Amino acid sequence: MAKTLFEKVWESHVVGTLANGQAQLLIDTHLVHEVTSPQAFGMLRDLNLKVAYPHRTFATVDHIVPTDSQVSPFSDPLAEAMIQELNKNARDFGITYFSLSSGKQGIVHVVGPEQGITQPGTTIACGDSHTATHGAFGAIAFGIGTTQVRDILATQTMALSKMKVRRINVDGQLRPGVYSKDVALHIIRLLGANGGIGYAYEYGGSTFDAFTMEERMTVCNMSIEGGARCGYVNPDEKTFEYLKGRHYSPKGAEWEATVAKWRAVASDADVVYDDVVNIRAEDVPPTVTWGTSPDQAISVTENVPTPESATTEPGRVSIQEALDYMKLPAGQPIKGTKIDVAFIGSCTNGRLSDFREVAKFIKGKKVAAGVKAIAVPGSQIVDGLARQEGLHEIFEAAGFEWRAAGCSMCLAMNPDKLIGDQLCASSSNRNFKGRQGSTTGRTVLMSPVMVAAAALTGSIADARDVFTIAG
Repeated sequence: MAKTLFEKVWESHVVGTLANGQAQLLIDTHLVHEVTSPQAFGMLRDLNLKVAYPHRTFATVDHIVPTDSQVSPFSDPLAEAMIQELNKNARDFGITYFSLSSGKQGIVHVVGPEQGITQPGTTIACGDSHTATHGAFGAIAFGIGTTQVRDILATQTMALSKMKVRRINVDGQLRPGVYSKDVALHIIRLLGANGGIGYAYEYGGSTFDAFTMEERMTVCNMSIEGGARCGYVNPDEKTFEYLKGRHYSPKGAEWEATVAKWRAVASDADVVYDDVVNIRAEDVPPTVTWGTSPDQAISVTENVPTPESATTEPGRVSIQEALDYMKLPAGQPIKGTKIDVAFIGSCTNGRLSDFREVAKFIKGKKVAAGVKAIAVPGSQIVDGLARQEGLHEIFEAAGFEWRAAGCSMCLAMNPDKLIGDQLCASSSNRNFKGRQGSTTGRTVLMSPVMVAAAALTGSIADARDVFTIAG
């Protein structure tokens, strides 16, 4: 019987069935960071338990770490305490730790792939919503809560209900000035923030075949924003080429044998999915959010919706509430909306390819007066490679602050925060109320190149016009 990758991985990792019908699932790889792990390690100590398989757990610091200065002790005593706690836990329990002094620290979903820890056909869990990022490699990757972090540390398993599988095909060639981030936002707009509940998303089609691994990571990263439990792409030659030679990847004769297994885990050609969605690549526009949920998105050339455009009363209320918070008049063009802050970074778009692409367009140009623009690499390795290529100099010459690696303005757990009702053009993944640190701060999600266009013009702009991207 033909099977999806999800079914193959699920069936090979179920170690038992609980009384409530959930599966007890073996987790191959466990990623931890400084925010959701302290309580879990504390629970192990309270129960006098050890980490069952410490070689399967990898830790780094990312959420709370400052990006302007990473000299310890940090000015924020809570941040200093949480990082020291992770230092202690990694030492006491014998887990691999990519500390600030390692040269390998960074956002957990950037570090995993670049170290070769993320591999096809495996199960991966992390106490972070955007763990689905690792699905770009044909892994089944779940974001989990602190009690599940504890369970995996103690048993290397977690309880989970099986999902259905929705295949999302994107076929054709994206228009110039349209990026993988636009594809992610377009899918979420089309299917809704809750459209994926109960599903794993399998992404495919000729567009995904053509995507780089980093582009695939961007889309998989945002699966959770569409309600899906995880998202993945079947592994192919690009996957294997990316992983070859990385620190934790198989070596020598083991490499070829492992690649054969990775090929076999891909979904069978004649499999029947629970649902199929087909999207034409040429229909995907440069997309930006206008509201307080990632599905509240429009083309940069569209107008902000009106409450009257909703087909239901709850929909009308939702639009009005979002407009009130965002301080946007109903029906006005989104293009031209003034911004205060521009942020390029996060586990969605903080990789080397993101900075390379932006650098092409901002070289020799200047950030608009009054705009605070920051660029934050996703890892120390990304930072180092960017510096080797002189990308940081291009950004700094244009008026961006080039920061140290971390989550930064993706979320309000470090000093990089909005003030008052500032509006931020952001390459991150969530535009929730207060997401970037201020209870009245406003976030508009878009691709890194669109963020750059906003930074240079001082307002939300169509990058195709700003940078003369023809097509």
